[in-house]
Amino acid sequence: MGAGASCREAAKTFSVSVASAARWAKRARETGNVAPRPFGKPLGLVVLPEREWLLARIAAAPDLTIRALRAELEAERGLRVGYGAVWRWLAREGLSFKKKPARRRAA
Repeated sequence: MGAGASCREAAKTFSVSVASAARWAKRARETGNVAPRPFGKPLGLVVLPEREWLLARIAAAPDLTIRALRAELEAERGLRVGYGAVWRWLAREGLSFKKKPARRRAA
């Protein structure tokens, strides 16, 4: 590859598949960089455009559950989002839902 070795030789040297070595060589030719790309998508960013709506909705009904918020996002805003995405967004905003002290288990 960079030092004149073929993709097969580089794959054997680094104990990776030939396909991986070929992809790295192609990436080095195209971008000049072989550093790995970030894995996956940034979490919770799907909900960011709805921040103002969500904050207003939580202020209007502070006892909403995460499942209810998720259902309203889909029904009213047309945004299909997972439970975890809403949870992570709430955590980033510093919001949490605590159980009311009046709701205690029966003794």
